[in-house]
Amino acid sequence: MMIIRPVTADDANALMELAIAAGVGFTSLPPDEARISKRIQASLEAFAKKLNKPENESYLFVMEDSETGTVAGCCGLESAVGMDEPWYNYRIGTLVHASREMEVHNVFPTLYLSNDHTGCAEVCTLFLRPEYRKDKNGALLSKSRFMFLAEFPHRFAEKIIAEMRGYSDDQGRSPFWEGLGRHFFSMDFAEADRLCGLGNKSFIAELMPRHSLYINLLPPEAQSVIGKVHDNTVPARRMLESEGFRYEGYVDIFDAGPTLETRVADIRAVRESRYFRVRIGQPEAGELHLVSNTELNDYRCTQLALSINDHNQVVLPAEAAAALKVEDGDTVRVVPLSPGRRF
Repeated sequence: MMIIRPVTADDANALMELAIAAGVGFTSLPPDEARISKRIQASLEAFAKKLNKPENESYLFVMEDSETGTVAGCCGLESAVGMDEPWYNYRIGTLVHASREMEVHNVFPTLYLSNDHTGCAEVCTLFLRPEYRKDKNGALLSKSRFMFLAEFPHRFAEKIIAEMRGYSDDQGRSPFWEGLGRHFFSMDFAEADRLCGLGNKSFIAELMPRHSLYINLLPPEAQSVIGKVHDNTVPARRMLESEGFRYEGYVDIFDAGPTLETRVADIRAVRESRYFRVRIGQPEAGELHLVSNTELNDYRCTQLALSINDHNQVVLPAEAAAALKVEDGDTVRVVPLSPGRRF
């Protein structure tokens, strides 16, 4: 059984392995011991706080294989980005150059350096080991965050974003970076990505052009990947879009990966999840559902094939109840794993 739980200090080595496996572009969790330790500590502090509103907290979760104890993946949530350091992206805009006398009317797409998402919540740090990319594990890992958002909405900003990993080739080369960023930063994409992941973002403001950039002046290879995700990120994008996230014309300043956004309350799993009382037993066969407890520090989430009875109860196997840290009569939050399903 795969269980989602908050990260602990004992997960440091496992997170380092995940960061190395993820490779270039996984900026929110670079393979750096000090940075990983800092992320873990920030998450422990976030879970320990008693809050009525978001205060720039960072929550980190891991997926654990209950049979082997292996940390198979990780995912994260930020309560409000850009509050202690600038949050940059490009907004795709439009400029019109027209002359009635010359009978010329040209429309040009442009890139504007933006801080528009400052203060938004964020889903981030999603990575799953390749050998575990099966049995709906990816959906569980990603959507478990929505169950946490549904349970603790007061800890997060109303609007939420997801920065998607942009396209790069097998050698980690980003066509967008080669066509634009390299001219201003004079370094490889991997190095800029590493510095950003380590929290050294001051160089962005110092070196990035402040004026609008005409997209049609970029090399064709750079233009073609604006708003395009990395091949490994395609399933994650589709999943987020099926839950209500939308691309609104914002892209990453390094690799031009798209930023998706929505309101927390409009996320399908948040909107449709419901509370049920637990009855421990043998459930009848049914559709896959996300099931989470209602705890903060002991938050747990998993996926189970189950059916809901007529008494507002959900029947859980003893093993699943133990993994979720719930007993007979306790309350759990439940939602169908896939959109379009109903209770």
